[in-house]
Amino acid sequence: MSQKSAQVFYEKQRLPLRRIGPALATPPCVMAGLLVWQVVLGHPLGKLAMSNGNLIGWTIFLWIIFFRLLTVQLVTEIRNGELLVGLRGLWRARRVSLGDIQSAETITFDPVRDYGGYGIRTGRQGSAYIASGNLGVRVKLGNGATFVVGSQQSNELVRLLRRPKVV
Repeated sequence: MSQKSAQVFYEKQRLPLRRIGPALATPPCVMAGLLVWQVVLGHPLGKLAMSNGNLIGWTIFLWIIFFRLLTVQLVTEIRNGELLVGLRGLWRARRVSLGDIQSAETITFDPVRDYGGYGIRTGRQGSAYIASGNLGVRVKLGNGATFVVGSQQSNELVRLLRRPKVV
């Protein structure tokens, strides 16, 4: 028998950059402005100004972080009897055995109102993995834990999670 993973479901979603892009770009842009002010124009930033080397280093660091965050994607997979959900490029995936899933239902939600935004969030209804849109799947586990997976293919995901588990 082949050891290759039997992938049943795969969905990749990008974060809504029109909404969060300006917020992510603010720190590196401010640091770039401070860099120009101090290093290029020669105006120290107060009495205890940061050294030019530190200012350059922090500016480069913040731009690297900014570009890294632009590539983060929410990836949802079902393979080898597990549901895997994670922000690829930023966070380890959450692995849940399909046998541990008690129920799954399609839901509509407001990411900002219900969970405070996008990403891996915790709200009144439990934790959530949200990248875009307002559709998702609420998963209840046998141990009582609940989490939401944002999905533009929520009906297909629910169908696969509800299917009888073969042991």
